[in-house]
Amino acid sequence: MRKIYFLKTCDTCKRIIKSLPKTDGFVFQDIKEQPLTVKQLEELHALTGNYEILFSKRAKLYKEMGLKDEKLTEKDFKHYILEHYTFLNRPVIVIDNQIFVGNSSKTVQQAIAILENE
Repeated sequence: MRKIYFLKTCDTCKRIIKSLPKTDGFVFQDIKEQPLTVKQLEELHALTGNYEILFSKRAKLYKEMGLKDEKLTEKDFKHYILEHYTFLNRPVIVIDNQIFVGNSSKTVQQAIAILENE
């Protein structure tokens, strides 16, 4: 599977997608227009082994809801990601059985390297 979960209104997501070589053959899913399903989130979890990696602690709602002051469990992370799209750490790039989560330059460079070496 080759898929990118992103927000089309997010300039960072757009910049990262533009920087990726060979994105033809990818399925693009705008998570605001087409929210993650339980099955999709569980597939991402199977690749990361952890819901916290998929959870964005930079989301505005994270602070507004006081979640930063709580000790969240894996079940909580899953619940919040499914509840509101802003809790997904994005973009999420899936290249076959590899997953790249978030917008750190290291993560993006790893995804680019995989695609360039195909």
